Amino acid sequence: MISYYRKLKVKIINKEFVSEGGILYPRTAIVTFLDDEDITSSEETLGCPDIEDIYKTINRGEELVLDHCYISDFSLGNYRKFYKLEEKSTVILNGFSSSDSVFDSKTETDFSFALFKKGGVSFEGSQFVNGRVNFNSAHFEDGDVNFSGLFFREGDVDFSNVRFGKGEVNFRNSVFGNGKKDFQYADFGEGLSSFANTEFNFGELSFINADFGDGPVSFKIARILGGKVDFHFAKFGEGDISFERTEFGDSRVDFRTVEFGDGRINFNRSVFGKGDISFEASQISSGRCSMKRVSFGEGNKNFELLEFDNSELRLENSDFGSGNLSFYNSRLKRLCLSSCHLDHYLDLRLASCEYVNLSNTIARDIIDMQPFDFDIKMDILNLTGMRLLGKIFIDWKRNKVKDLINRQEETNIRQKSEQFRLLKENYMITGKYEYEDLAYVEFKRTEAIADVEEAVKQNSLNRLWVWPKYASQWLILEKMGKYATAPLRVLLSMLVAYTVFSLLYYVLMMFSGSSIYSSIGDPDKLGPLAVSFYHSAITFLTIGYGDYYPSGFIRVLSGIEGFTGLFMMSYFTVAFVRKILR
Repeated sequence: MISYYRKLKVKIINKEFVSEGGILYPRTAIVTFLDDEDITSSEETLGCPDIEDIYKTINRGEELVLDHCYISDFSLGNYRKFYKLEEKSTVILNGFSSSDSVFDSKTETDFSFALFKKGGVSFEGSQFVNGRVNFNSAHFEDGDVNFSGLFFREGDVDFSNVRFGKGEVNFRNSVFGNGKKDFQYADFGEGLSSFANTEFNFGELSFINADFGDGPVSFKIARILGGKVDFHFAKFGEGDISFERTEFGDSRVDFRTVEFGDGRINFNRSVFGKGDISFEASQISSGRCSMKRVSFGEGNKNFELLEFDNSELRLENSDFGSGNLSFYNSRLKRLCLSSCHLDHYLDLRLASCEYVNLSNTIARDIIDMQPFDFDIKMDILNLTGMRLLGKIFIDWKRNKVKDLINRQEETNIRQKSEQFRLLKENYMITGKYEYEDLAYVEFKRTEAIADVEEAVKQNSLNRLWVWPKYASQWLILEKMGKYATAPLRVLLSMLVAYTVFSLLYYVLMMFSGSSIYSSIGDPDKLGPLAVSFYHSAITFLTIGYGDYYPSGFIRVLSGIEGFTGLFMMSYFTVAFVRKILR
């Protein structure tokens, strides 16, 4: 039976109709489906039971079989009036089937407060062609319930407060027309709940406070054109949840405070449109939520206050479109944004997260990890391969950035070095010059180690020269002045070097043939120690008065000290000017 047509015509003839199951109906309905140009698209011949006969069958407690039928104005509300029952009294249906049938009504097709006994209920392939459809507070006992291939042409559809038992609930391949689709407070029991490949079209789709039990749930390849998609306060159990390749259209999507349970959650390749998206305060007991290659559209993306303490949220290769993305005050075990394009503001002020992966991302706006009203508890931050065209706001000290990078187990020392270089450049752009120096020092340290490791790996004989080179860099560039970032340390190093040379002069004068002589007769009568310190001072500072001159091995040592002093004064000048100019 077709699902797409502009209108239909129904002709009732007084001719008996025998269904495929052998049931005899007194009349026959010929249903003609017309396209946009009023051309016949399809024609169905169906049985046409009398509505009063249907009511009598229900009242007798007999099984109701309406397969391949045209049913006009079916209403349990009218049934209650017919038998003078209370308005919301339960109507028992002892076995029900209406596969490949057409329900037509000027106002409402009403199954509200029905109790479907014995399970095995089937509406497969049926159509609700006019009016509202009402299953409010219906109760399905244990057994499969088959709504697959249904077509709700136009109007609201109400499944609020419906209860299903132990069995599969199947809406697969169904089509809902424009209007509100209400599943608020629905209880889907313990079996599979499937809306796979279902088309919801325009209008609000509400699963507020719905309970999906412990069975798997599938909205795979479902399509929603626009309106609002609301799963606020919905509850899932132990089963897996799939929204893979679901198209949400331009709807506003609300998953706030949803309990996702223990199953795996799959939003891979789903598509969102212009509406805002909110997962605020949603929870996962354990497991993983995967949102790989998702297209998030133009709205804001709210993942604030997540309670994923023992779970992982994977968003790699996703397109976040326009609109801000926020994980403010969320708790996760792992958060992966690898290979994403971050073109707008990203709030990563997480309450806690063991591992944040921003590797291979392209960031064109602000990434905010700056602690404000609470400390961010993060163990590892991976920035490997990031192209930073925007800015990262991150506090070197409060965020403990050095530890965040060094704790990485999956990256090598070269990759850690590049991450420190990235942060160094970022701190320079953001004007955090103290943090720039700290990042620069870590960059140079790790870069030096990486150079050694790579050279030795290339040829083991390289260790004969790379290790001495590394040792000299470690002593001169790092220990003496932290790569020209600490002028006071350079001054202290100069004082230490001056003192060491002075004492060496004294020792050589006392225990060798080397000496320091006065060229002007030593008018100040200086002792050996004073001569040693004085000669060291004019040599180290390259003053060169000429009133004292060395002989013996002290000549060689004086030349070395002169070069050392010249180098260290230049080193101090660079470090000092670097600080002042910024």
